Amino acid sequence: MLIAVSFILCYLIGSIPTSFLVAKYLKGIDIREHGSGNVGATNTARVVGKLPGLLVLIVDILKGWICVALVAKMFIRFGVTSLEPDTYALMLGCMAIIGHIWTIFLGFKGGKGIATSSGVFIGVAPKIFLVALIIWIIIFVWKRYVSLASIISAVSIPIMLAVMSYPPVFVIIAAVMCGITVYKHYPNIKRLVRGEEHGFTFGEKDEH
Repeated sequence: MLIAVSFILCYLIGSIPTSFLVAKYLKGIDIREHGSGNVGATNTARVVGKLPGLLVLIVDILKGWICVALVAKMFIRFGVTSLEPDTYALMLGCMAIIGHIWTIFLGFKGGKGIATSSGVFIGVAPKIFLVALIIWIIIFVWKRYVSLASIISAVSIPIMLAVMSYPPVFVIIAAVMCGITVYKHYPNIKRLVRGEEHGFTFGEKDEH
């Protein structure tokens, strides 16, 4: 019973629609009707401003981190599961990502999961996250595409986990999480292939 409660709790934490709330509070707008329509930090930065976008990024990262670093430890103390602690934490992190992407508060339509995924791996595999972040920065500086940088860094995570001999179940869960985030970028992938994807600028209402 408690393990189900922990899963639901992390789903609800992940479901907090940070971008929607920030845009509604600061500008009185529905972020889904502006810019790319995505409920995430990039679109918030573009439509509402740099600082609100940064705030959304930080909070969305924290949603993932809280689930793996705080909620998991709390329920482990209750003896909720016999799973290996990091594996259990990663499963809760996956629920937070699912909540962010399919939030119950916005009709099961949310963001793309990159920021929340970052928080998850900061908590369970910080070295892996650091390498993925470096990859993201390199790709973004080189190509100026948030989407491309996010896709490549996401794909790198399960690969690095496998190369560094993490437990198979850990790699599988990470691969599923990666698959979900890449799937959410499918429209971006199509635009990248067609050469129609726009580079990121704060003043341009494109889609990422």
